[in-house]
Amino acid sequence: MSDMDAHLLIVDDDERIRDLLKKFLMRSGFLVTSARDAAHARRVLSGLDFDMIVLDVMMPGEDGVSLTKALRETHATPILLLTARGETEHRIAGLEAGADDYLAKPFEPKELLLRINAILRRMPETPAQDTASKILNLGPIRYDVERGEMWQGEDPVRLTATESQLMKIFSAQPGEPISRAKLVEYLGRDKGQAQERAVDVQITRLRRKIEQDPKQPRYLQTVRGAGYMLAPD
Repeated sequence: MSDMDAHLLIVDDDERIRDLLKKFLMRSGFLVTSARDAAHARRVLSGLDFDMIVLDVMMPGEDGVSLTKALRETHATPILLLTARGETEHRIAGLEAGADDYLAKPFEPKELLLRINAILRRMPETPAQDTASKILNLGPIRYDVERGEMWQGEDPVRLTATESQLMKIFSAQPGEPISRAKLVEYLGRDKGQAQERAVDVQITRLRRKIEQDPKQPRYLQTVRGAGYMLAPD
């Protein structure tokens, strides 16, 4: 998917910010729809599919973290949260709820554009043609390496954009530990302890989807002093 083909949903209760973001992103080549609050966003999402959601955390009524958690039950659409600077607890809660990234306000529009494009590039591409796929077995979970798809029996397992990218990274080096710093680098994030902690949150979320007991992981293991390792059957 070309970034310029992407349809974005902007959710913010501040009309001025909402309109400014919509105009800026449309000038940058995106198709953009906006919603004024969580309830409005739910109505829009019931009738349209989006490539990405840019969601403000602090809104009257249902907040962005709560909406993210609810959407993750039915949608794998990438979500970028907008948080006020200093709201560390909201950022962590947002990642735990299923957000792919966050951006602190105030921000430069160009940084928002870079974050959006980075997340869209992490979305798995559909193969041009069907080929014999490599399958990794993780107990009852099957992961199709070529397609970037995960299944439990006949049921698909929904992966967010970041979870898909992590599975791509780990499945390319099964049985080999990958450091948190390397994972941050592969995900295209800024270096630093905060981003390494964010990776830990993403790993925890991914374990919930592939492990029978996420607290005692069998397949996505922690290797002391070396990072994380995928150990398929």
